[in-house]
Amino acid sequence: MRVEAAVLRAADGPYTLEPLDLADPGPGELVVRIAGTGLCHTDLLGRAPGDRVAKPVVLGHEGAGTVEAVGPGVSLKPGTPVVLSFDSCGACPNCRAALPGNCAQMAARNMYSLPLDGVPRLKDASGNAVNNRWFGQSSFATHALTTTANTVPIPPDVPLALMGPLGCGMQTGAGSVLISLGVRAGDGIAVFGAGAVGLAAVMAARLAGAAQIIAVDLNPARLALAAELGATHTLHGADEDLPKRIRSISGGEGVQYCLDTTAVPEVVATAVAALRTTGVCALAGVGSRPYALDPTLLLMGRTVKGVIEGDAVPHLFIPRLVELWRQGRFPFDRLIETYPLKDIGRAEADVLAGRTVKPVLLPEAP
Repeated sequence: MRVEAAVLRAADGPYTLEPLDLADPGPGELVVRIAGTGLCHTDLLGRAPGDRVAKPVVLGHEGAGTVEAVGPGVSLKPGTPVVLSFDSCGACPNCRAALPGNCAQMAARNMYSLPLDGVPRLKDASGNAVNNRWFGQSSFATHALTTTANTVPIPPDVPLALMGPLGCGMQTGAGSVLISLGVRAGDGIAVFGAGAVGLAAVMAARLAGAAQIIAVDLNPARLALAAELGATHTLHGADEDLPKRIRSISGGEGVQYCLDTTAVPEVVATAVAALRTTGVCALAGVGSRPYALDPTLLLMGRTVKGVIEGDAVPHLFIPRLVELWRQGRFPFDRLIETYPLKDIGRAEADVLAGRTVKPVLLPEAP
């Protein structure tokens, strides 16, 4: 079928809106008509030097839309509203242990954008292949080819175009707090980075009943928004001796939990130093520089753990977040600014400049 997509042909080049031919869905696959798709910082990996993501490529991994066609073995019916998340094999030990974010095929199914079987599913006007396996969806387009593993049905009475960020950024932040860290009522948590993932974590910590919710960022406007969304305290990231200030806020010992969303080594070291003994620091950011941590802090019982997609099972957690949003308890839509898909370059620039927390691209907007 003929679709339109924002194609990235070079890491340092612009997105180009192009007509493309999308293959029919095969076994276990679906075609979803995209109503809206979030632009996530992970999509910026497509611009990393060295072409780590195969080009040309259609990126986008926070899609939401309506099932338009299904392949053999798919139970979802055309017309079903869905949120798209990351892909997983469903068969490896980690998937069977309800940790699909740690799927043995995580990189191949999500990060490289190449077809698993080597057969292109998307071609441009010249008949050349365009990669479309970015997180099993490549949703910067009018239509996406997905799998049953990453296509999550949701209720029909919600604003579908806004639901896409639940598939990654919101799931990562909220899942890190509620699932991976297991924050409980009365606990203290510091969240480093008040972007989409960090603010989702702040909202989740409020849901959990955390006693101290400390947001740390360099952007005063983000800190003000964090306070509105549930942070009990906000700290500027350039303040002197942040661990000491966090210990003071939390009664002198430090917080039980920290979540880093920045992947900045110096920030990670600060987060670990802000923990109480037995505290846990979760790392949800994606970076390239190595971390240097004080071994004495770890010897005293502190734990550092990596978290992918909040350790969530999308088919279980995304409907839960939808329901919390409907109840007004997880107002993630306050982070969203919408853009026509053709303005993807402007949306990307606004993210990089810190002007927009979570852009959502609308393929059908004029």
